[in-house]
Amino acid sequence: MHFVSTKSILSPKNGMNIYRGCTHGCIYCDSRSACYNMQHAFEDIEVKQNAPELLEKALVSKRKLCMVGTGSMSDPYMPCEQKLMLTRRCLEVIERHGFGAAVITKSDMILRDIDLLCSINSKAKAVVAMTLTTYDEALCRIIEPNVCTTKRRYEVLKEMQKNGIPTVVWFTPVLPFINDTEENLRGILSYCFDAGVKGIICMGIGTTMRDGDREYFYSALDRYFPGMKQRYISQFGNEYVCNSVNNGRLMSIFCNECEKHSVMYDPDEVFSYLHEFPEKNEQLSFF
Repeated sequence: MHFVSTKSILSPKNGMNIYRGCTHGCIYCDSRSACYNMQHAFEDIEVKQNAPELLEKALVSKRKLCMVGTGSMSDPYMPCEQKLMLTRRCLEVIERHGFGAAVITKSDMILRDIDLLCSINSKAKAVVAMTLTTYDEALCRIIEPNVCTTKRRYEVLKEMQKNGIPTVVWFTPVLPFINDTEENLRGILSYCFDAGVKGIICMGIGTTMRDGDREYFYSALDRYFPGMKQRYISQFGNEYVCNSVNNGRLMSIFCNECEKHSVMYDPDEVFSYLHEFPEKNEQLSFF
């Protein structure tokens, strides 16, 4: 872990990454890709130590309230957050100025900040997005080794439901030949429907691979799934999008079940929901 002071924190679409890199160890992580030009080891977390101050300055200067997102590239609730509390301090800034928050995570540490999320949601809107990929707990511990398992994340979704905080699930990626099964799909959907999620983001039953990500993924396949790397090379070569041979059938089940349970599943619709600030609370912000 190393500390930096940066000049800005919000992207043009009001997203922020307080940390850069990750220690969750997920074998498929796209954020490892070389195209992101990370200049340090992925597990050597870059900490933007002045993130709360930068966020304060950015929000004060905005003339219109909006949603502020975090977690798209690096989880805001890695173990280092337990001590550093930068994510919590940023949520405090968001809450104080009446903005909304959309948080993506795989960690149950987010329950620590449920008081702030409830307060933000009462004034504007707070959405918690959890990534669920693997219903089988033993398999989850291999694919996503250093973070709480899917069942625990489902329990987090249920806790958000009890507190009236809307949730979304990222059901991606799904790894061909590993968890691209109807059993896995229906297991994840059962968690989602029982927890009352607003929407599920699924870009297809498959994964993506780029330079940097691909090498790490293949190394993990060699460790945990002997012979699987050769299947991937044979099936996908150097393709970026690697869809399961079961993609069509499973996506049909996915769409039909979401329709049946009135859950949003079109990615554009779910993204719009995440970015949409409730109009009834919009006002000019000059403070």
